[in-house]
Amino acid sequence: MRDLVVTENITLDGVIDASEGWFNPGDEDLSDVLGALEVQREAADAFLVGRQTFEDMRGYWPHQTDDPTGISDYLNAVSKYVVSTTLQDPQWEHSTVLRGLDEVEALKATAGKDIVATGSITLVHALATAGLVDEYRLFVYPVVIGKGARLFPGTSTPATLQLVETQPFRSGITLLRYRT
Repeated sequence: MRDLVVTENITLDGVIDASEGWFNPGDEDLSDVLGALEVQREAADAFLVGRQTFEDMRGYWPHQTDDPTGISDYLNAVSKYVVSTTLQDPQWEHSTVLRGLDEVEALKATAGKDIVATGSITLVHALATAGLVDEYRLFVYPVVIGKGARLFPGTSTPATLQLVETQPFRSGITLLRYRT
């Protein structure tokens, strides 16, 4: 069975909604963070998102031709899965629409590497509530926002998490990996 890994940028107080402008890695730290992301990309062969995140990414990443980060190349090549009851034609190569969490569970049962979910807060909450998340990889930013969508609102919080890795970066951002 494949692992479903949730990767999020998050504040110290658990906010993953970046609308307040806190998500801004400095140039001095970008190479370190990108290196950590590259390791994660190599461990995964499937990218899972909700419809809104998918549409936002589809409108941006395929059009980036001079992307030194490698993110556009990765997203254009990886198998993408979008959970949606309304999306008909994903219009992005290597994309498949899944109609519900039962199809996510079936995807986890197939052979392959990790399945990574990022952004997609509504989907991530549903995945956590359904017990489908195997690992959380959290890039924790040293800021406190006080408001916004949180990764663990109330009952979607797993009962216990086991810390398996801590990786600090020069800017104060820290990667925390937790297994459920």
